[in-house]
Amino acid sequence: MAQQVKAVIARAKGAPVEVTTIVVPDPGPGEAVVRIQACGVCHTDLHYREGGINDEFPFLLGHEAAGIVESVGEGVTEVEPGDFVVLNWRAVCGQCRACKRGRPQYCFNTHNAKQKMTLLDGTELSPALGIGAFAEKTLVAAGQCTKVDPAAEPAVAGLLGCGVMAGLGAALNTGNVGRGDTVAVIGCGGVGGAAVMGSRLAGASKIIAVDIDDRKLEKARALGATHTVNSRTTDPVEAIRELTGGNGADVVVEAVGRPETYRQAFYARDLAGTVVLVGVPTPEMTLELPLLDVFGRGGALKSSWYGDCLPSRDFPMLIDLYLQGRLDLGAFVTETIELDAVEQAFERMHQGDVLRSVVVL
Repeated sequence: MAQQVKAVIARAKGAPVEVTTIVVPDPGPGEAVVRIQACGVCHTDLHYREGGINDEFPFLLGHEAAGIVESVGEGVTEVEPGDFVVLNWRAVCGQCRACKRGRPQYCFNTHNAKQKMTLLDGTELSPALGIGAFAEKTLVAAGQCTKVDPAAEPAVAGLLGCGVMAGLGAALNTGNVGRGDTVAVIGCGGVGGAAVMGSRLAGASKIIAVDIDDRKLEKARALGATHTVNSRTTDPVEAIRELTGGNGADVVVEAVGRPETYRQAFYARDLAGTVVLVGVPTPEMTLELPLLDVFGRGGALKSSWYGDCLPSRDFPMLIDLYLQGRLDLGAFVTETIELDAVEQAFERMHQGDVLRSVVVL
């Protein structure tokens, strides 16, 4: 039987979000209904509200979530009712060319629930990243549920669903940061901060955090940065080179997603070094670099999709590290809020004084 639950929607471009009642259908084949316990407020949700993703309003916002599987549809074997899960937006298909080549972290055919959640009048909702978790309950594809140790706090575990995983994975998976490497991270919000933490976990010898906000730089140092650079007052390329013996960093993670910061990352890396773009640019942005410099500096220019993670592999491992006290995921939770405070959380995000606001239900 379909259920009516409270949820946060964006009804029109730029309009404040609102809490309303939505209808969640029973799970069909391959689907699951999850009772949400916590969901982080991610910048991507704000992009949806502002029409920066597409114009398929109304959106059911929220995607960085953890909760309990309530019911499953026919044919579901990955999870069962009662499982504690982190939701993900990479439900691998197992059949596309990436999956068949043994690279499921690049799956080109990830899937979502086939049924739609709706408003009370039947208007279909577009769930953010196929999840829609600013809600008491949500309907997802069962493959979007990754079972993890239930000893983890939901407000912490859910952060692996997007931003923290993107940053950790940018360093660990895409950048392949190794012991003794030098790393620079440009942009030290939630994603960049997670890249700092991932670099420390990997054993980097020097981690240089770059931002224009001293508050974020202080947080980056608490997360593992060995040096900080305020690029509002200091040339970050020169500073990174000076801190790395004039060479540049082995890996530079660009967590802003702007042409000017990408150029900084490109020139701040060592010869044969790696640039990892994990910041998300907007459609109108373009980049121009001298082709001779691209050739002459060697190395690799990479983009990191979701931290190149494989949820079934990475989420349980990272939760285990958290429970062992080796990965302080709780450091990213700045505040916990109720469902009706999402709009205010967007405002605090603009002010730059939070890593993550987390809705707890």
